[in-house]
Amino acid sequence: MNQSDLTIELLAVAKQAAAAGAAVLASRNGDALDVSNKGDAGDWVTAFDVAAENAVRNIITAARPQDVITGEEHGTTQPASPSGYRWSIDPLDGTTNFIRNIVYYATSVAVADSDGVWLAGVVNAPALGRVYHAARGHGAWLEESGRLTALQGPVAGRSGQILATGFSYDPAIRVEQAAMLGDLMDGFADVRRLGSAALDLCLVADGTHDAYGERGLNEHDYSAGALIAEEAGCWVRRPRLDSPLDGGPTDADRLAAWTCAGTLELAGKFPL
Repeated sequence: MNQSDLTIELLAVAKQAAAAGAAVLASRNGDALDVSNKGDAGDWVTAFDVAAENAVRNIITAARPQDVITGEEHGTTQPASPSGYRWSIDPLDGTTNFIRNIVYYATSVAVADSDGVWLAGVVNAPALGRVYHAARGHGAWLEESGRLTALQGPVAGRSGQILATGFSYDPAIRVEQAAMLGDLMDGFADVRRLGSAALDLCLVADGTHDAYGERGLNEHDYSAGALIAEEAGCWVRRPRLDSPLDGGPTDADRLAAWTCAGTLELAGKFPL
């Protein structure tokens, strides 16, 4: 099988896995959330996060039992003879939104090769009825209401540009973010904070946002969305962080690193 065919095959698995996770989220029951806190104030986990990750893992393991899987809730699992491909799962990106029944949440699934190159990614947002997906070299796409639309990113140079961002759970980091927000917004008409990094990146890909920039993300937050934005023709900057296979980044390294996307003209807006 050539690389192009394998990439399309990986995308098919990613779509099926993300759909399984999204189906769990679509069964949301406010009386069965079983909410707990993972450490930082506002960093919540629910029974649906765990169930959705289990559903995603089951699909991937059945289709590709020799692949490594890294998930937000269950960490990294490695088979005895790894294939060299690794999946990055965020079963519920936007957990606080999910808890409060705000529609911006999604299951995110992406896969990389042994060199860390992201090959396929899917962000499935059941409350929005949208499935964003991309395979490297094959463009980015939105499936919505039975329609398939090619994504081409935001319109360069348009007036009234919108910046999307997010804020840390750490109060000290939020103080820093607030202090620089004015400078970051220079040239933008307004700012949006939707609470799902995966969807923010997809909304750059579909041209809703003009740019997105946020520091402190984990790999599973951006793995699928960044590829979708990239395949839509956007400029994308991923954090340069240690792989989960090497123990992952320190908190300090993660909190200092930016994930950004937008038109090329906006690349200079974000700190290095």
